[in-house]
Amino acid sequence: MRKAQEIEMLGLKVGTGFLTKGLATFALFVFAAQAAADSADASAAYSKPVGQDYPQNVYWGDTHLHTRNSADAYSLGNLNLTPADAYRFARGQTYRAHDGRPIRLRRPLDFLVVSDHAEYLGGFYRFDVDDPVVTSTATGSQWNDYLADDDRGQMFAAFVNSMDDPETHLPFPAGTQKLIWEDVAQTADEYNDPGRFTAFTGYEWTSMIEGNNLHRVVIYRDSADKASQLPPFTSQTSKDPRDLWRALAEYESLTGGEVMAIAHNGNLSNGMMFPSESVDGQPIDANYAAARSRWEPVYEVTQVKGDGEAHPTLSPDDEFADFENWDADNIGRSEDKEDAMLAHEYARGALKLGLAYEKVLGANPFKFGMIGSTDGHNTLSATEEDNFIGKFPESEPGPERMTNAMANDALWQNWRLVASGYAAIWARENTREALFDAMKRREVYATTGSRIQVRFFGGFGYDARDINRPDYLDVGYQKGVPMGGDLTKAPEGHSAGFLITAAKDPDGANLDRIQVVKGWQDAAGNLQEKVFDVAASDGRVVDPKTGKLPPVGSSVNLETATYLNTIGARDLAAYWQDPDFDPQERAFYYVRVLEIPRPRWTTVDAVFFGSKVPEDAPKTIQDRAYTSPIWYTP
Repeated sequence: MRKAQEIEMLGLKVGTGFLTKGLATFALFVFAAQAAADSADASAAYSKPVGQDYPQNVYWGDTHLHTRNSADAYSLGNLNLTPADAYRFARGQTYRAHDGRPIRLRRPLDFLVVSDHAEYLGGFYRFDVDDPVVTSTATGSQWNDYLADDDRGQMFAAFVNSMDDPETHLPFPAGTQKLIWEDVAQTADEYNDPGRFTAFTGYEWTSMIEGNNLHRVVIYRDSADKASQLPPFTSQTSKDPRDLWRALAEYESLTGGEVMAIAHNGNLSNGMMFPSESVDGQPIDANYAAARSRWEPVYEVTQVKGDGEAHPTLSPDDEFADFENWDADNIGRSEDKEDAMLAHEYARGALKLGLAYEKVLGANPFKFGMIGSTDGHNTLSATEEDNFIGKFPESEPGPERMTNAMANDALWQNWRLVASGYAAIWARENTREALFDAMKRREVYATTGSRIQVRFFGGFGYDARDINRPDYLDVGYQKGVPMGGDLTKAPEGHSAGFLITAAKDPDGANLDRIQVVKGWQDAAGNLQEKVFDVAASDGRVVDPKTGKLPPVGSSVNLETATYLNTIGARDLAAYWQDPDFDPQERAFYYVRVLEIPRPRWTTVDAVFFGSKVPEDAPKTIQDRAYTSPIWYTP
């Protein structure tokens, strides 16, 4: 009707036979032009989702899990559960643990990386079932000699010793490695279900130097047709991470595929995970920095063998830094810990060191996003405090597990195990390609076992009203960068600002608080850090005298191993602007979200089995999430 009226204003009468041909043409032109304009306006202004191409979903998974294909897992009792079993359990099937107890995830995972050790991958099981792929090799003959001497322990010793002395403890020949690896990759393909469940092909490179843990999990973006073309790179070939990175480059060059490595949490590396010098004693240089940043975009900050975000010796002002720290020795239990090692083991210390190296070398070797995973060795990935399956079969639930030690009393007390963790990935869809790409851009975060949902954006154009906008995601991506991103060249007079939202695990504990952790290099070259409480539940505010937020309290009943969500918040949100921002100083920011206290798995076990929690063991826990940082570079 409006178009007809506009034409009538031109002296034309629509719908009659009095229009001349020229006037009719002019009228049609007006109609078409107005329709096109209306159409353009509608597509641009009405349907906002048109043109949006940012991740809408968070996906949960484990990037570090072992099955009977790992020599240590098999030797310590995981004799039957396969990679196929790991995928089925992760997808929600009920399984029986090694003692026969049924176990199932409360909610299935979205993705899984079966990351069995590359050294003798699948070999011990195949040897025991007389598979000629293994028994016909020189390695198999050597193992037969061990059995003839009635000394099976030599087989497990060969797994460790082959990394130090492969000439004496023979690795598998390339043909054997390739055949076994093809089976691993094809199994991952079989269970990969794009859009519903992602099964990645992967393995663990098991470098250990004088008992110091330098392990990396290697993950492929590709299907078996590419991934199986080269067998895994093993530490029987080299224990130097630089050689691993060269092998990954060779894979990509040969196949056209994509691959990355994820460093194992560094708390058992005795200072070697984030080093000042390479394994041959040379100071790390620009080539090292660029290669490490290229091949290791994310880091496993928390897992069953301790949490690696922060340490109270490094962060004495952080009241939450003393969380599930494993800080007595290294993975070989061969060397005591020294304080000087800690900055080279914990994520926050490494992130600060990375700023200093970037200024000197022009590249940041420790520019990583953060994820969690389990490092479980019993095939079943379960991290909830009331559904924790342990690490090895002998550390599965039972009345004696808290007082026993892992690995036939050779390792740590089982009560020290942490029901951790998960990798959370913001991606466009649940496929290998989308999840891998999100890890490369570091749009990921870690949790210590719960499914807290966190968003984190940084930029110079936000204001306090943006956090309350229903379309804050649009604003977050349009005016800034998400977790894992980079900010540069602050506009004059602007401070870095951040949008943060967090929601509780739907089946878990309420939230205590949101914190922003800042690290920076000041004008004098000193590395600094500060933790800011930016949102809190229950109306609590920071005490101006102490600078601390009052504790959230506790609803835990230790007698029943229960708690109530009568404290805390279901969700928290904050717009926070750095009050100390200096546009000339390199900095990073990441978010830590804490839950309210709840019973630790040790307390759950004590009530269920009628056992006693060891004196040194924690009885409660505040699970948490750590986002990938956002970096600012002048």
